Amino acid sequence: MSITVRRDGITGTRHILKIRNHEIPIDASPAGGGSDAGPQPHDLYDASLAACKALTVLIYARRKGMPVEDIEVVVDRDDSEERKGVYRLKSSLRVTGELTEAQRDELLRVAGKCPVHRLMTEVKTEIETGWA
Repeated sequence: MSITVRRDGITGTRHILKIRNHEIPIDASPAGGGSDAGPQPHDLYDASLAACKALTVLIYARRKGMPVEDIEVVVDRDDSEERKGVYRLKSSLRVTGELTEAQRDELLRVAGKCPVHRLMTEVKTEIETGWA
């Protein structure tokens, strides 16, 4: 699967991210020289973690027959030491439904093992950049 990002016009910093049939505007923040016409790349990185945790919890709960109703995942970023090699993300999970404490503990454990969480923390990523 290919993901494409292409500049939206010849002025400004807005780009369009295309994933399959989905289009998402992206931009830099005003502090970064953009007009905030969409999420920044760091936002998308952080959002992928939140989305993965939410979907992982829902799919697991459905498979186990747990009565999950609503799911909300909030990810807070601390990038104050990113240039020193430390990028901190804190995720908070809120799940509603008639769940026992044991089920809630199980869902929290599962959220901590979602594929993107593991990708961010356990996998070495190799990136090659070249001309198209």
